[in-house]
Amino acid sequence: MNIGIIGLGLMGGSIAKAIKKYSIAKNVYGYEKNDEYKKEALALNLVDELLSLKDLKEKSDVIILAIPVDPIISIMQELKDIGEKTTIIDLGSTKEIITNNIPEEIRKNFVAAHPMTGNEKFGPKAAKNDLYEGKTIVFCNLEENSNLHVNKAFKIFQAIGMRIVVMDAKEHDVHACFMSHLPHAISFSLANTVMSHEDPKSIIALAAGGFKDMSRIAKSSPDMWTDIFRQNKDNLIESITLFENHMKKVKIMLENDEYDELKDWMKKANSLHEIL
Repeated sequence: MNIGIIGLGLMGGSIAKAIKKYSIAKNVYGYEKNDEYKKEALALNLVDELLSLKDLKEKSDVIILAIPVDPIISIMQELKDIGEKTTIIDLGSTKEIITNNIPEEIRKNFVAAHPMTGNEKFGPKAAKNDLYEGKTIVFCNLEENSNLHVNKAFKIFQAIGMRIVVMDAKEHDVHACFMSHLPHAISFSLANTVMSHEDPKSIIALAAGGFKDMSRIAKSSPDMWTDIFRQNKDNLIESITLFENHMKKVKIMLENDEYDELKDWMKKANSLHEIL
């Protein structure tokens, strides 16, 4: 089969590499608007050929949308004329807004997915051929797809080493908020807290593993994460409120010298890693 990838940044470039690594496709085509990304993608041999959107639609058996959520929703209108056997798979990080906007003409073709992987880097140069290996991919609202398209999507992502989970789009957005969106909000907050209080030279001299680990994702794209926060606004506000309650609890225990209670609170947090 021929696979077309729209968007050749970290996610799109990495899936192109993985598809080539495991010889899943006869041809890997790419479509990219960013001129610099086009040059980099070709130089890195991420795709066999860069095509216009029209040509990519005609030549691809599977089209993967590796672009942010807002562009995914916009480009849906340009995909309404695909063939009934062409599969579309999006990799957007919020799912309810996507599933609610899929045109009826391509609803059976359009498989809503979210690979739970990534890092703070972006662009074709950030692409890794093992980014997806051993990670989870969530497929949403599959009851609205035909088996042909579900089977193709499963085949691709199982072949590149991913574990498949199926859930409702609304449920996904709640879970993704706690596992990804809230941690990013906390990391951005931590970085801004330190930058507003500490001298930069002290940060460089004393920053160790804990701070570096927690602040790493604060290097992520502000453009992308502003969009994600907006798209999952209600769930994020609720999760921030819950987080604030725990921070207030820590503050009160410290103010009252309640160290046994503080230790028990920490032990409860330790138990998370019995699950992970």
